[in-house]
Amino acid sequence: MLLYLDIDGVMVPANSWRKPTILEDGFPEFSPNAVRSLERIISHSSANIVLTTSHKHKYTLKEWETIFKRRNINVNKITRLPKNINNLNRKDELLHWFNAKHLQENFIIIDDDKSLNGLPEYLKDKLIQTSGSVGLTDYLAEEALIKIEKSNYELVR
Repeated sequence: MLLYLDIDGVMVPANSWRKPTILEDGFPEFSPNAVRSLERIISHSSANIVLTTSHKHKYTLKEWETIFKRRNINVNKITRLPKNINNLNRKDELLHWFNAKHLQENFIIIDDDKSLNGLPEYLKDKLIQTSGSVGLTDYLAEEALIKIEKSNYELVR
């Protein structure tokens, strides 16, 4: 199970009136609600994280593991999309990735990017879209788990 994960607007709510707290690793603190929600998704699905965030190449994969661990999120494995050298929007970046990979593995996408509303239905059905100012919530975690369960059922049939 793969979890395509954005950070800004998902794990770190984007509120123009409040500057995020930066932790000792130089990265913003994650929202406690987002941490609980992501941990719930990971623990119930054994998901591996694929970073889609614009920050994905600012840190090594080992540093990303430390960032998540420091924020009390136990990750199985972290990978990331390739560098976005063509400056594609998130929708096109994901489309390019999925078209190139022909993945057979179950996945969900958690992101606040509105361009993802333009994804083809087969991908949009896997999208959990957060409100950028709120981030990942318990309600959205429940929605993700339902989508994962439905996909698992469809893979078995």
